[in-house]
Amino acid sequence: MSSPLSNNLASQERRAGISLAMIYAFRMLGLFMILPVFALYAEDFPGATPFMMGLALGIYGLTQAVLQIPFGMWSDRIGRKPVILIGLLIFAAGSLIAGAATSIEGIIVGRAIQGAGAIAAALMALAADLSREEHRVKMMALIGVSIGISFAISMVLGPVLNKLIGISGIFFSTAVMALVGIAILYLFVPDPVHSHFHRDAEVEPQSLLSVLKNGELLRLDIGIFTLHFILMCIFLVMPLILQNDFAVVADDHWQIYLPVFAVSLLIMVPFIIIAERKQAMKPVFNGAIISLIVATLVFLSSQSFLLLLLGLVIFFAGFNLLEASLPSLITKTAPATQKGTAMGVYSSSQFFGAFAGGSAGGLAQQLWGIDGVFFTVLAVLCLWSLLAFTMKKPGYLSTYLLKVKEVTVEQLLAVEGVVEAALIDEDGDDQSVAYLKVKKRILDEEKLLSLAASD
Repeated sequence: MSSPLSNNLASQERRAGISLAMIYAFRMLGLFMILPVFALYAEDFPGATPFMMGLALGIYGLTQAVLQIPFGMWSDRIGRKPVILIGLLIFAAGSLIAGAATSIEGIIVGRAIQGAGAIAAALMALAADLSREEHRVKMMALIGVSIGISFAISMVLGPVLNKLIGISGIFFSTAVMALVGIAILYLFVPDPVHSHFHRDAEVEPQSLLSVLKNGELLRLDIGIFTLHFILMCIFLVMPLILQNDFAVVADDHWQIYLPVFAVSLLIMVPFIIIAERKQAMKPVFNGAIISLIVATLVFLSSQSFLLLLLGLVIFFAGFNLLEASLPSLITKTAPATQKGTAMGVYSSSQFFGAFAGGSAGGLAQQLWGIDGVFFTVLAVLCLWSLLAFTMKKPGYLSTYLLKVKEVTVEQLLAVEGVVEAALIDEDGDDQSVAYLKVKKRILDEEKLLSLAASD
C-alpha cells in the first residue's frame, strides 16, 4: 500500500485516473469520429451548404466553451458525479437527435446539444478530489494522454464505422459510449471522501481577469484557438480531396490516416524530447507552426497522391507537437495558484476555435471553394506565427503541490529548486496546500517531502 508521500500513484488513484480517462476518451471519440467522414454527406441532407456543414461540424465547440466553466462551478455545489451524469445524459440525447436527423438543421441541433454536455471541468475537479496534491499532475497527465489517444483512434475508427453503420450509426454509437461512461462513473470511479475547490484544477472567478490580462497566457490561448480552427477547416475539405481528386473511397480513408498518424508521431517524439531536455521549447514550437504553413502550401499545390500524403504527415507532426506543447507552456507560464483558471480559459479557447473553424471554414468553402479554405488557414497561421515568434522564452518551471502543516513560505523557498511558493488553506483544517513553481532538474524533492513529513 502506498504511503502518503510515495512517489507512485496509490491503487485508488490509479483506478480513478484510468476510469476518468476512459470517460473523457469515450466522450471525445463521440465528438471526433465524424470528422474524417462528415464532409462526404453534404448531398444526403437537402439544402446543406458548405457553411451549414461547417457549422454542424463545429457547433459543439460553442456550447462546450460556454458551459464547461459553469458546469465545473455547479459541481462544487451539487457534487461531481451528479454533474457528470447530467452532462453525459445531455451528450447522449444530442447524439440520438443527430443520429435520427434527416436534415442538416437537425444535425446542427444534435451537435450543439452534444457540446452542452460539458463535463470536462467537473471531471478534472473529481480527479483532483481523488488524488493527493503531490500526485495530481500525474492524474491530469493520464487524462490528457487519453484525449490525444481518442483523437488518433477516431481518425481510424470513424471511416471504419461509417462503412459498417453509416453516419447515423456513428451518432447512435456515441450515445452508447455515453451510457458506458455513466456505468464506468458509478461502478469504477471511487467516491471522494470530500470535495472542495482546487486552484490547480478549477476556475477561480476572482482570478479570471488576471489570467485574461496576462499577455503570455493570452498568446497561448490564441494558439490553441488557432490550432483547432485549422483542424476543423482541414477536415471540411480533406475527405472531399481524398475521394474526389484521388478516388479514395470513404471506407478506405482509415488506411490513409493510420500510417500518417503513426509516422507523424515518430517524427514528433524526438522534438518533444529536444524541447524539454535542451530547453528549446520556443524554437521547436515556432518550427511546428512553420510546418503547418508548409503543409498547407503542399495541400494547395499537391498534384500527386504522394505529395498529399507528405503534406498530411507534416501537418499532423506539427499539429500533435503543438497539441502536446501548449498545455505544458500554460503550466510553465501560469502562477501556481492560477493554474486551474488558466487551464479553464485555455480549454474554452480550444472549443471556441473548433466552432470558429467549422463556421469560417465552411463559409470560405462556400464563397471561394476548397482553395479558399486553405488560404483562410494560411492567413490565420501567419497571424499566429507573428504572435508566437514574439513570445517570451518560457521559464522551464513545473507546478508542484504539497500538503503541509506549520511550514512557512521562507522554508519552502529555501529548498533548492523552488522558485515560487504560496500557502493556502483549502480544507479549512490545520493543514495548508503549498503551491510551488519549481525547477525539476535541480529540485531537492527529498527535502520538500521531509518538510511535509515533519508536520
